Amino acid sequence: MTELPEFYFRVRENGATVFRVDTDNRQRRIEMDQIAVLNIRNGEIRAQGQRELLDQERAAIESWMEERRALLAKRDMDDIHRAVDYLNITTQWVQSKASPEQLEEVTDPLLMAMHDLRTVLVRKKAERLAEARSEQ
Repeated sequence: MTELPEFYFRVRENGATVFRVDTDNRQRRIEMDQIAVLNIRNGEIRAQGQRELLDQERAAIESWMEERRALLAKRDMDDIHRAVDYLNITTQWVQSKASPEQLEEVTDPLLMAMHDLRTVLVRKKAERLAEARSEQ
């Protein structure tokens, strides 16, 4: 049988619930004792109840949080690259397949979203250029 991990992280929207995994009991059942709740956004780690986290537990949680943040950042970038693909696919659809009724339905929302995106991208690009010039 595969060795079970010492800790199990049940992913939640803003972080995870952390359990210590225990199989050292008479029935050889897997028991999971909740030890903490963590918030990935602000880095908060709250021990369960009156419990005080051991250094080893805190280190495992912090390591998991670091790995989770890296995974989420990678997923964010993948989502953005997919958005670029969707924009290209949408352009092709508008040019070759869209009916006048379909275009009527999506033109204004698409134009507003694209205008908003363009405005933010241009502002951010200008900020980066200004910052690069000030560093020279």
